[in-house]
Amino acid sequence: MFMGEYHHNIDSKGRMIIPAKFRDNLGETFVLTRGLDQCLFGYPLSEWKLLEDKLKTLPLTKKDARAFTRFFFSGATECEIDKQGRVNIATPLLSYAKLEKECVVIGVSNRIEIWEKSKWEEYFANSEESFAEIAENMIDFDI
Repeated sequence: MFMGEYHHNIDSKGRMIIPAKFRDNLGETFVLTRGLDQCLFGYPLSEWKLLEDKLKTLPLTKKDARAFTRFFFSGATECEIDKQGRVNIATPLLSYAKLEKECVVIGVSNRIEIWEKSKWEEYFANSEESFAEIAENMIDFDI
């Protein structure tokens, strides 16, 4: 399980250190793709396979299903963590998430998310204000 929040920088070559606490669970190779809310999602290969299997069951006849699958898979890339604990983030993913220097890496259960620092701070502030309302709505999911 991934949890926590870590602040790191991306260097001029597009490399970022993966927090040490996340490296073992991600494995040497993991999948990084476009996420929702203009961040990146990172999945261990085992979790990516489960997600891939679920997405394969979506009906091709549904426009939204095709669009989501295209969006998700076209941005996906297998990444390797180097000996210094860094990952090289592909240019299209850097552009999508607007990652330039300061970023935040968070653990979200079965995945990690990589956010541009100011975007994360804005998202967190907005979500924090409505957290009680969000929690209230989660009752429908038996949480």
